[in-house]
Amino acid sequence: MDENLILFLGQEALKTTALVASPMLIGALVIGLVISVLQAVTQINESTLTFIPKMAVVAVVIVVAAPWMIDVMSTYTLELFENITTYVRE
Repeated sequence: MDENLILFLGQEALKTTALVASPMLIGALVIGLVISVLQAVTQINESTLTFIPKMAVVAVVIVVAAPWMIDVMSTYTLELFENITTYVRE
């Protein structure tokens, strides 16, 4: 196992992690931005006001995107297990 293979596996792991986490992060970012704008317009300075909507949006995104996220993760895992013999030989 050489350095290039280790770097490739690390890059693929990080890419898969970013791909799976991005819908939840984007949803939380958008709802946080919307609530921040509403707080600025109404001059309500409550720091806990964004917590519940962010949690609700993340929960909805998980429910909606769960099949896709499981598919991405299982594809990555199956690819790792299928190629483990070639990874060990190198």
